[in-house]
Amino acid sequence: MAVSRIDEAGLNINQYGNRNLIINGAMQVAQRGTSSTGITSQGYRTVDRFKITMQAGNAGTWTETQESDGPSGFSNSQKVLCTTANASLGSGAYFFISQHMEAQNFQHLDYGSSGAKTLALSFYVKSNKTGTYNFELSNSDASSLYYNTHQYTISSANTWEKKTIIITGSTSDAIDNNNQKGLNVTFWLLAGTDYSGGTYNENTWHGTEANRAVGNVNLADATNNYWQITGVQLEVGDTATDFEHRTFADELARCHRYYQRVSETGGSGSNNYLRYGIGSNLSTTQSEIHVQSMVPMRADPTLETTGTLSNYALYDSDSVVALTALVLESGGHGTNQRFILDGQVSSGLTDGGACQLINNNNSTGYLAFSAEL
Repeated sequence: MAVSRIDEAGLNINQYGNRNLIINGAMQVAQRGTSSTGITSQGYRTVDRFKITMQAGNAGTWTETQESDGPSGFSNSQKVLCTTANASLGSGAYFFISQHMEAQNFQHLDYGSSGAKTLALSFYVKSNKTGTYNFELSNSDASSLYYNTHQYTISSANTWEKKTIIITGSTSDAIDNNNQKGLNVTFWLLAGTDYSGGTYNENTWHGTEANRAVGNVNLADATNNYWQITGVQLEVGDTATDFEHRTFADELARCHRYYQRVSETGGSGSNNYLRYGIGSNLSTTQSEIHVQSMVPMRADPTLETTGTLSNYALYDSDSVVALTALVLESGGHGTNQRFILDGQVSSGLTDGGACQLINNNNSTGYLAFSAEL
């Protein structure tokens, strides 16, 4: 049964959308793929908007997957699995999963004032390793009181459990009104003494690194340890309401603001000669290729490719022309809504003519643009 909350005007605010401040909280969207192995460093790997952050070489080795598994009402989840253990952590070891959220989306929280709003976090979690874990809300715009820490307990192994955490608003530090990092939700999975050797102060904004993950289990202490999560919701108020399920299309569009991958997935076509964009040839050796953004991105993006230039080519006058360089232009040319790529070849383009940027017969090829926080 849903819990109703009433605002100052006496209106039931649970009937309105956009309650959940988290993007992709049901772990539906995974543009980068559904599995990534051999993880020893930070980055976005599978499920969109959820980033692994770890100390390289001192936090074990991991596999991250988007799972077709969840509690009732959820078809997907994010899972990390330890494949190389580290039972003796160094003092500086850390491993956590975060979502970095855009500052301008949180102006209604009134942080930095006496009216700073309370937030309710809820999520479903499962692990074979029971014990104490830490959750942290942090404010990237804070001057000194960055972190608000909470502990939760996984009580039953291999069982989905719902957790709810109530977070007091920060009256001391405002959130900037810009498109940079504002609030961050962080789930700790292991921590050396630099981050766990202090004192646990629940629901208190602080700036002490050693207080961030006190008492946290070491999920890396044995191979096949895992941690799995879904149904992540962050909302205004002191009561966690039912999860706000958005359509896949809605979540995908929200994710596209931060990352867009152009590839043939789930369609009827093939990646092998996928057309990425249309180009205007500036000479016989250079073309300017235009790729339209799916939605306006957070900022001018960076280009992500397979890393192998031969996986891409220009298609001109029924001929495939090998690239010698492919660069995303920035500044006055490319923007966060229209991407312009500079494609260079040794020869073979029709000066003043048109061409297409294509996938050069690579079944797993893609072209991606990233404006992640």
